[in-house]
Amino acid sequence: MACVLEAPLRMSVLSEVTASSRHYVDRLFDLDPQKVLQGVMCSSKPLIFHILFYSSDFLKCALTAFRKVSVHVRDMKNAVIGNNKQKANLIVLGAVPRLLYLLQQETSSTELRTECAVVLGSLAMGTENNVKSLLDCHIIPALLQGLLSPDLKFIEACLRCLRTIFISPVTPEDLLYTDATVISHLMALLSRSRYTQEYICQIFSHCCKGPDHQTILFNHGAVQNIAHLLVSTSYKVRMQALKCFSVLAFENPQVSMTLVNVSVDGELLPQIFVKMLQRDKPIEMQLTSAKCLTSMCRAGAIRTDDSCIVLKTLPCLVRMCSKERLLEERVEGAETLAYLIETDVELQRIASITDHLIVMLADYFKYPSSVSAITDIKRLDHDLKHAHELRQAAFKLYASLGANDEDIRKKIIETENMMDRIVNGLSESSIKVRLAAVRCLHSLSRSVQQLRTSFQDHAVWKPLMKVLQNAPNEILVVASSTLCNLLLEFSPSKEPILESGAIELLCSLTQSENLALRVNGIWALMNMAFQAEQKIKSDILRGLSTEQLFQLLSDSDVNVLMKTLGLLRNLLSTRPHIDHIMSTHGKQIMQAVTLILEGEHNIEVKEQTLCILANIADGTTAKELIMTNDDILQKIKYYMSHSNAKLQLAAMFCISNLIWNEEEGSQERQDKLRDMGIVDILHKLSQSSDPNLCDKAKTALQQYLA
Repeated sequence: MACVLEAPLRMSVLSEVTASSRHYVDRLFDLDPQKVLQGVMCSSKPLIFHILFYSSDFLKCALTAFRKVSVHVRDMKNAVIGNNKQKANLIVLGAVPRLLYLLQQETSSTELRTECAVVLGSLAMGTENNVKSLLDCHIIPALLQGLLSPDLKFIEACLRCLRTIFISPVTPEDLLYTDATVISHLMALLSRSRYTQEYICQIFSHCCKGPDHQTILFNHGAVQNIAHLLVSTSYKVRMQALKCFSVLAFENPQVSMTLVNVSVDGELLPQIFVKMLQRDKPIEMQLTSAKCLTSMCRAGAIRTDDSCIVLKTLPCLVRMCSKERLLEERVEGAETLAYLIETDVELQRIASITDHLIVMLADYFKYPSSVSAITDIKRLDHDLKHAHELRQAAFKLYASLGANDEDIRKKIIETENMMDRIVNGLSESSIKVRLAAVRCLHSLSRSVQQLRTSFQDHAVWKPLMKVLQNAPNEILVVASSTLCNLLLEFSPSKEPILESGAIELLCSLTQSENLALRVNGIWALMNMAFQAEQKIKSDILRGLSTEQLFQLLSDSDVNVLMKTLGLLRNLLSTRPHIDHIMSTHGKQIMQAVTLILEGEHNIEVKEQTLCILANIADGTTAKELIMTNDDILQKIKYYMSHSNAKLQLAAMFCISNLIWNEEEGSQERQDKLRDMGIVDILHKLSQSSDPNLCDKAKTALQQYLA
């Protein structure tokens, strides 16, 4: 009944709103340019003032009815600026094509074209759907064309609108680079005003995604054209220029090496960046300049022991992790610091003892705070929004801190509920948090002590195996690397992992198209086979299959090949195991060995292959597979006289195992090898200047004399 009673009132408001809108749209289509301009410039205040007098429920009904009426006036173009719902409605009514038409008409006055750009910019500041609609109307080419105008105000309005569109996540960055002349023209416009400087730098910083974009901007003189803006009197210009350099230098040695030598007003850029790190500067400026110096350091343009890194950049980033900072600042500070120290042991040690960083990071896991402690619903919403980002950042920084130093790893693990937090992180809904948690676990798994204690106490292998069952490749790569460590011989987790069906999982990884997963799969199997029982070794060979083993041995990547040879070497250890495996797979293994020794491989690969032959030669019955294979014997003889001492020594191990006189059939083997000229080579090697070769040759000759 209430709805029925309110209906006349609603219709009254809708009539007012529709009439008001039609009034402005009529002006937009008027033949009189002055009326068109007035229509464009009019705001939506009359509409908003009418609407604000009514409840939200009433407003929803009114807007619904308004849309129905709008169907009949879809050809009308409305240039009124309103709230997000109003903007969306105006776009649906078809205002954008009309505005773009007016903007591009040379007969339109500059004032009208400028106001059209302003209104389009206002529409772009609405929802993502609004931006998509603008893009569908080809707004970017129209605005870029507008930049050719001689009128500065119109150019600034077009740039402001372009800026708003390009910072939207729905806008493809590549749209900026489709025309090669656009970047050059934007560089030329940098000198026109502080507004063109601010907007263009902001466009560049948002549209520079990856090395291709960096190269284009760099080749168009971005460094030289933007550098002087760092000393602009306008804070906004300085800030946008700084942001531009932070994305240009990220993981880009070419840009970083250039930046380190550029000077502005007699001062090098690194010195300018350091000044921007000072505590009296805005936090945004401190953080962004720290990111610039971090990228330059990681690219090798600045040494890791340089005072600007050790005494300025690192302490600044640690400060950003404190409770006093906003949550988003703490996230950015931790992630940048993690990147800075990721590969440098000394920086990791310095960071770990700066301002109690390890303990400070534990606070990142305490968001959102308990609901009972929060009276402000906005604060709760804010905490929830950033909680995942905080945990992700903390895991990343812990991973970097613990990458190398055992004492730091111990401090991290002893931090409040750390292992529980990592275990919980492995099952989070956020893929980014899961990835960061796995990376943290991988970093800590490098510790022998922790593998034997904390990892076992918390049964870390269980959630890790669960992660490996179903995860994106990015997570699988790090998780499988972690599993490699948990499968080391001294790890208590090795046995339960084996019992959980790891062999089948790892064998499947070796068939992945992803190179890192193939490497990790075979690496984990190699660790698993080390000093393993015969059953486990047989299960590995059965799981891999001969066909897959040959596939891995012919892999184009040397890491895959080396790890596969390492697996074979571990499988062929201890005589009973050697004899058993060679009795079932001997023909295939000997064939693989022959192919590798004949192929174009590096010294390390051939050395590993000869070591496999040495292991086979140590078997009781398996050695006959070598003695009956003249081709293999000739290859061993060849490598005994090779120019590389490592290959000579590996070949000598084969011979020693074959002629050892305490074993059955040694005399026949010695005679055959003597006839091949092996003894003569041994005599020559006994005079070698290499002490290892000399000793090994003398030991082998003694077997003939015994």
